[in-house]
Amino acid sequence: MTEAGFGESHRDRELIAFKVGGQEYCVDVKNVREIRGWSPATPIPHAPPSMLGVINLRGLVLPIIDLASRMGFAPTVPTSRHVIMVVEQGKQVLGLLVDAVSEIFGASRDDIQPTPDAASVSAKKLVQGVISGEGRMISLVSLDEVTAFSGEIAT
Repeated sequence: MTEAGFGESHRDRELIAFKVGGQEYCVDVKNVREIRGWSPATPIPHAPPSMLGVINLRGLVLPIIDLASRMGFAPTVPTSRHVIMVVEQGKQVLGLLVDAVSEIFGASRDDIQPTPDAASVSAKKLVQGVISGEGRMISLVSLDEVTAFSGEIAT
């Protein structure tokens, strides 16, 4: 998908696409602070299953969430090919373990279709909408939901 692929006349948003469990997802690029290679996380006792632990990111203790597990897929077995997307939503900063980051593209509001009614309630919370084009379907992830979940780990 190129920038010209969506919303040529009115690109309201710049999105960054990535893969999780063989599927494509995206988030608003303004929420992504950096993308870094996988580094092992230090486990935290009694953490939710999708929390892999924490890493030290230049003095910041950064929680790492396995986005596949968080979205209900099989847990990821991290390798050197995986990446951590450091995202910020409000005052919350956390790392999302994803398979790969693929591209940045522009999209208009009209490009984003509602999450299908057939989806479960939890799926509709995690996925804000779907972008379809060029033979691909990319789901827009709700960072509000992902970061709200991470509040459970701050006990």
